[in-house]
Amino acid sequence: MSNPSNSTARPETSALLAALNPAMVALMDELSGVMFCAKDADGRYVLVNQVFVGRTRERSRRDVIGKRAADLFVPELAERYENQDTHVRTTDKPLRGELELIRHVGGAPGWFLTSKLPLHDQSGAYVGLVSVSQDLRSGDADDATIQAMARLRADIENLLEHGEVPSVTDLAVLAGCSSASLDRRVRRVFGLSPRQLVLRLRVDRAAHLLTTSTVPLADVATAAGFYDQPSFTRTFARLTGETPSSFRSRSKRK
Repeated sequence: MSNPSNSTARPETSALLAALNPAMVALMDELSGVMFCAKDADGRYVLVNQVFVGRTRERSRRDVIGKRAADLFVPELAERYENQDTHVRTTDKPLRGELELIRHVGGAPGWFLTSKLPLHDQSGAYVGLVSVSQDLRSGDADDATIQAMARLRADIENLLEHGEVPSVTDLAVLAGCSSASLDRRVRRVFGLSPRQLVLRLRVDRAAHLLTTSTVPLADVATAAGFYDQPSFTRTFARLTGETPSSFRSRSKRK
């Protein structure tokens, strides 16, 4: 991963680069299912891997370096990323395992888990952050576990279709195992906690209805297990970076 050529003179960039481990940065280019970026204290991208570039409107890292989220992403996503960055900077605490639905450029959206870590110089001053977003795919699980989790997913979807949102205890009963065993199996296959899996399937159900029907938003909220439209809108926007109405409009334009 090459150094940023058009912004190395910036003090913010130099401070961030000094805080990064070169070996770790180089490793990020070897990962095909992980978006990586590093931003300086001014919110500008200093380093990105090729997977990250593929999620933007640009073609190369040279076109990305030195820009901010608002320069690269639709307003809803840019605002979401900037709010996350502000949280990391103001609390000086990592953001871990944030479930997100990130839209592929020119394609369907996909699920990612995002984590962001603050970076500091030798004096302890905040100099920026690093972010990784992992593409959620089936993990290293045996066939029996994968099949069991596929059945569990079908059971969850069936409950959602009947207006029920299962609890973790409900899921353990459906899977015929303890809550601890359920957690291990779900994480191994889906890369999520059981609660996150249920939430993902609820949002997936909502996204399907938004893109394949003209059902009113209030009815979509009910079908996805939300008690009212405002709570649905807040959760959907938090996970996808878009409001339900914006998501529906964008899908129709494709």
